[in-house]
Formats: sequence, C-alpha cells, structure tokens
Amino acid sequence: MATIATVRARAKALAAQHRADPRALAGLALKAAPKDEQLAFELFRASKKSVLTLTPSEVESLLAHLHDWVSTDCFACFVSGVAWREGVLTDRTIHLWSKSDNLWVRRAALVSTIPLNCKARGATLPQGEATRTLAVCASLVNDREDMIVKALSWALRELVGKDNRALRAFLNTYDDRLAARVKREVSNKLVSGLKNPRKP
Repeated sequence: MATIATVRARAKALAAQHRADPRALAGLALKAAPKDEQLAFELFRASKKSVLTLTPSEVESLLAHLHDWVSTDCFACFVSGVAWREGVLTDRTIHLWSKSDNLWVRRAALVSTIPLNCKARGATLPQGEATRTLAVCASLVNDREDMIVKALSWALRELVGKDNRALRAFLNTYDDRLAARVKREVSNKLVSGLKNPRKP
C-alpha cells in the first residue's frame, strides 16, 4: 500500500506536468477518485487552480468517496474548503452538508471552515471569517458523534487570535449545549495558545 508521502510525490509530479492546464488535472483527479481518493485530493492540494475549475456538482460528487477522517479532512481542506472560500460553493451548500445523515459529510462541513481561517490552508484575511465559520458550528453544537465534536473544536480553535470577541460570544451563547471537550480545548487555546497545555 502506497504511503501518503509516495502519493503526495506522485500528485506533485502530475500537477507539474499539467501546470498549463489545471482543468485537465481536475479531470484526472475526478477520474481517480473512485479508486484512489487520496491521490485525487492530493492532486487538488498540489493545484489550487484545478479546484477553481470544478463545478459545484463536481465538488459534491466527491462526497461519495468520504469514508474516514483522513479522506474527509483531505477533501475539506484541499477541495471543498478552497472551493467555498473562492466562491465555487455557496454558504447554503455547506449548511446543507451540516444537516446530512452521513457523518463524514457533516464533518466535511465543519472542516471546510479551516481554509477560511488557517493561513497554512490559504486563508488571507487576518481576522478570519468568523461569521461563516460560526454559522456552520452553530448548526452542529448538539451533535455528539466523536468525529463531529473533534471537528467542531478544531473549527472553533482556528478562530483564536483572529476574532476572539466573536468566538467568546459564541462560547457564551452555546455554553449549555457545547460538548465538554469543545469548551475545554477552545478555552485552553484562548488562554494558553495550546489545545491541551501541559500540567505544571
């Protein structure tokens, strides 16, 4: 079985070969997805321009290939989150995902907020995008699936240092509904800068 490093190297090589034609690279990724979703998502990671050639329906077609947290987070960080930030997907689409019966689609909605706020994932606004992020988070505050709770914490923590006022207001508003883990990890990040600071 190929390692992530091997798949990533292959994706970078293919992206380099198709640098002048990002739509062709997107076509390769869409074709690869049914058999090797990791390669497909790494191709999009290697070429943001290829993500921008996708139609909304093509992005949503990739939801069928989410089956664990790795595939879901790669899709959300490299494809859907970028597509959303750049206007290929609408807020309504992401909100519909948050109401899905499919655990991985709901997680994808939350993780799609990461490229809105994380500089390493292409975010450019110093203050982040709290309004869009918190709207998705609010729709999943009652969800107690472990993978959703962890993703909710992640989405909220990405706002630390960007819009602490909006983040604190959200925590206060939903204090009685948020999972204990979310409150603990986000509060820790606000105070110490770490999700789980070491005990003295």
